[in-house]
Amino acid sequence: MRILVVSDSHGNDAALRRALLSQPKAEVVIHLGDGEEELQRARGSFPEKTFLQVKGNCDWGSSLPPAGEYTVDGVKIFYTHGHLYGVKSGLYTLVCAARERKAQVALFGHTHHALEEYDDGLYLLNPGSLNSWEPSYGTVDITPQGIVTNVVKLRES
Repeated sequence: MRILVVSDSHGNDAALRRALLSQPKAEVVIHLGDGEEELQRARGSFPEKTFLQVKGNCDWGSSLPPAGEYTVDGVKIFYTHGHLYGVKSGLYTLVCAARERKAQVALFGHTHHALEEYDDGLYLLNPGSLNSWEPSYGTVDITPQGIVTNVVKLRES
């Protein structure tokens, strides 16, 4: 199964739509915050996809949760925007939270800088920002052979 991971779209409907269209095989879309409104607008155009999202520090007045968990094919994914875990200063608190939840994958945004790391059984992925000078998103593939994370630069249409 492929999961599309996006973050920090900050009102950029066009970039979010391009990311969604570029990954037609993604069955699940996880938005990591700072883009609640544009994700709500995009949902109607992609009824075949499952959408999950958390609120970011710029999703003012949002009733979305600050973090979530999703399990698929026995793989637990912990996802959050990242600001409540201090990800701009380091990943220790985020990693501890993911391990506490027995997650194999931790997804976060907030920094606008894409990152892929593997830390002793835990895959870490920050897809970067859809609304930056070099927009990017991430994918997580869960297969019988294992987990693969990837950061993808968003191309102009």
